[in-house]
Amino acid sequence: MHESQFDPKILEKIHQLEEKFRSSGQDLLSYLEGLLYADYLTYWDYINLDVLLSLQQPKTSFKDEKIFIIYHQITELYFKLIISEMEQIADENPLSETFFKARLERILMYFDHLISSFAMMWKGMEKDQFLKFRMSLLPSSGFQSAQFREIELMATDAFHLIYLSKRAEFDYHSPGDDLFENLYWQHGAIELATGEKTLTLKNFEEKYGKKLIELIESYRRKNLWQKYMDLENGSEALKDLMRSFDLKANVFWPLAHYKSAVRYLQKDPHDIAATGGTNWQKYLPPRFQKVIFFPELWTEKEMEEWGKGWVVKEIFGEEIQKG
Repeated sequence: MHESQFDPKILEKIHQLEEKFRSSGQDLLSYLEGLLYADYLTYWDYINLDVLLSLQQPKTSFKDEKIFIIYHQITELYFKLIISEMEQIADENPLSETFFKARLERILMYFDHLISSFAMMWKGMEKDQFLKFRMSLLPSSGFQSAQFREIELMATDAFHLIYLSKRAEFDYHSPGDDLFENLYWQHGAIELATGEKTLTLKNFEEKYGKKLIELIESYRRKNLWQKYMDLENGSEALKDLMRSFDLKANVFWPLAHYKSAVRYLQKDPHDIAATGGTNWQKYLPPRFQKVIFFPELWTEKEMEEWGKGWVVKEIFGEEIQKG
């Protein structure tokens, strides 16, 4: 068949492919022959569906344990999406406000899904089943989600994540090792009885400690706050998105956990300990930790009442008065 008899669009693509492969020292003909023999791609192969559906491996015979596993796997996938957006913001140079806002809006969308989906945890499992199968999970804990720690360290200057009582002792220039040892969540994984690090924390530090310390250093100049500061004359719309991210990550998300913990672990006169031995009563409520990514964007009163609006609305069914 003469070249003139081919669809011009097909010819154009062939010429583009030829140029692409030539520039990398490859033979287009060989690739076309491979394409001739290749099978068509299927949905299940593309997303590795069989592998994905085999990743739920309960440790007990309780049916609701599968809900617990799948929910946490879904959560980690959303975290991966959030990290991908934050990496794009960090690496974009020069960074425009339009690009920044578009990625930040995606991050907020992912957090909205995460927060609303937590109902699967506090509505979707029978309490008796949960309290039994959870004992087979020791000493693992959702506390060990390294991806959420990455999100925190990619969002703000690490000294804002220091345990509240020591926060004033650190600043932007503090060494990464010192910052890591005093991050707020380190104190959330201390044994209640002895004051020592839990096995949960020790295992976590052994697996992820080095990586997270390196992340502190690599994002010192390109975390979300630093990139925001690099923009000249950022709009009120971008500021609102930053504040919304702060609230979703540091108020609504931990309090969704707290709501679930209260349902399953609160038992008068003594609360039930979390599987990792973490002090969830002190660790989860934002009013104790006061983790705020962007304190410069909030008033003193807003920071003092950090998380109060959620509690008033959820517990007492009222809207907190502004002013």
